Amino acid sequence: MASHKRGGGGAFHLNVGTNEWDIEDLIWDEEECGTKLVSVPREKLWVPDVYISEFMEMDNSPKTPYVYLYNTGHVYDDQPIRLVSFCRLVIYTFPFDIQNCSLTFGSYLHFGTDIMMIQGSTSEEILKESQDVFETDGEWTLVDISVAPSTLTLDEGSYSQIVYYIILRRRPLLYVVNLLIPSCFLITVDLFSFLLPPDSMDRSSFKMTLILGYSVFLTIMNDLLPVPGETTPLINVFFATTLALMVASLLETVCITNIQYSSRQYSAVPHWIDVLVLRYLAVVVCLPRKKNSNRTTFFSNPYTTEPAQNSSITNISAFHLQCVSGDTPPAKPQPTPLNPELEELRKLSRNLLAIRLQMDKHFAGSNTVPQWQMVGAVIDRLLFGFYVVFVVVSFITIVCIWTLTNSYARMALLK
Repeated sequence: MASHKRGGGGAFHLNVGTNEWDIEDLIWDEEECGTKLVSVPREKLWVPDVYISEFMEMDNSPKTPYVYLYNTGHVYDDQPIRLVSFCRLVIYTFPFDIQNCSLTFGSYLHFGTDIMMIQGSTSEEILKESQDVFETDGEWTLVDISVAPSTLTLDEGSYSQIVYYIILRRRPLLYVVNLLIPSCFLITVDLFSFLLPPDSMDRSSFKMTLILGYSVFLTIMNDLLPVPGETTPLINVFFATTLALMVASLLETVCITNIQYSSRQYSAVPHWIDVLVLRYLAVVVCLPRKKNSNRTTFFSNPYTTEPAQNSSITNISAFHLQCVSGDTPPAKPQPTPLNPELEELRKLSRNLLAIRLQMDKHFAGSNTVPQWQMVGAVIDRLLFGFYVVFVVVSFITIVCIWTLTNSYARMALLK
């Protein structure tokens, strides 16, 4: 027997033989005739029209022209039959699945009153003989064979049938080595990528390379995956979960990198973030908050306190000085000639004031950078913990569903 299709249904090539029946009134005396067994051409005897309901293709096996006829009217026909039988596969637990394929033998024209289908050997004898001659393409193992009589009832009458249930188990080693183990290795590497510093672009590049490599891997190994039928196989859920976890890990890295690199543009850390993240979550993730240094640096600058007033003082003209001294200004002040040196000093003063304001803004932002970096480190450590827990829980859940479903299916099939 060999399997040739993966998915909701499978085509199996089987070799079936040894058909026996009795013909009434076709008897003779062994002592009088001198023999109890003769070979008779098949065309000279009546042959029952027994067929297999799961038959898919024409029988191409070689034909034997003779049958054995006993003196009791018993006919022994060892005609080999090579057929392609259809079997509906349940691939939910692929590649750890167990399949139950049936072969239904019955007459096509004669009712149960004319032809009665009877089991020739016990299930144990059939199983032992089948295991001795069983041949596959290496993917299936014969587990059990059971036999049950059946009756097909129609309006015209009832047909006698006998059903053979063939229990097959798939060998999962090929799929475990080529599909499951590489996926587990890649998700493990993705976990260890969290050891890279979050403020480095190497982590995001590394994770993008992993996702690209895993996508190529699934594309190459797509031929080994089953074709989805009525239900989605658990192995497809496993691959989709693994890919989703890698993408979520990359998104987390992008967010943390954004916090690390853009912290200079942010204002001071809000109080609620400081309390929630730096005070409580930092303790939970075993990342204590760094103590601030007691050293304080002061910048002495005469223009620090009142920049607007200093700017106005710089622009004081001779006309304003005369008003302050109490002298009566003339009706129309005479324009004073501009001093080039004074004008250059004023320009230099304005440039220095702009530089000082930029430096003050820079140092004010530098004080918030360590806090935002600490926030990013705490969130990164926290999300890494959630990531590990989710990976472990997801894989344990899938393995438990695999095991329990396979166990229930095996118990149900072997009953």
